[in-house]
Amino acid sequence: MNTVMDKSLSQITFEFFGQQREDDAKNVLPHQNNLPAQNQKPKASRGRKALKDFEADADQVEIPEDEILFQKQYYSIGEVAGMFKVNTSLIRYWENEFDIIEPRKNRKGDRFFKPSDVKNLQLIHDLLRRRKFTIEGAKDYLKKNKQAQVKFEMIQSMQKLRAFLFELKANL
Repeated sequence: MNTVMDKSLSQITFEFFGQQREDDAKNVLPHQNNLPAQNQKPKASRGRKALKDFEADADQVEIPEDEILFQKQYYSIGEVAGMFKVNTSLIRYWENEFDIIEPRKNRKGDRFFKPSDVKNLQLIHDLLRRRKFTIEGAKDYLKKNKQAQVKFEMIQSMQKLRAFLFELKANL
């Protein structure tokens, strides 16, 4: 019976608030050495993006040229969300917030956007993501500036011309 009592029992210790006792630091298991440092936070993939990420995403919108865009009569919400690289829920939210977007809905409730709706969404995306307007600010801008779509199209055509000229200059 005495032999059982002579065996030393291992003690279980717990780490609270990132503090560790010095004698426990010697008994760290090999797989525990790969833990990230306390000050480094892992990059979260959920939640709201940073503003600099929005600006980078604003340049990656892939709206086809007008000739290609107007070949189809309607686009599904998934196709439109894919063009803007956003979730379908954001497209539905913008539809509810802005009066210039009026998709057709079938009996099932699926939304189908006309090419003109896609162009309006492009204007809204530009106001909110690139020019950093708030929702209310974008609404006011669209109300006060009836020619906002024309101005936006002119800016786009000038940007295309500028890109063409830079490409031409690079090829000389």
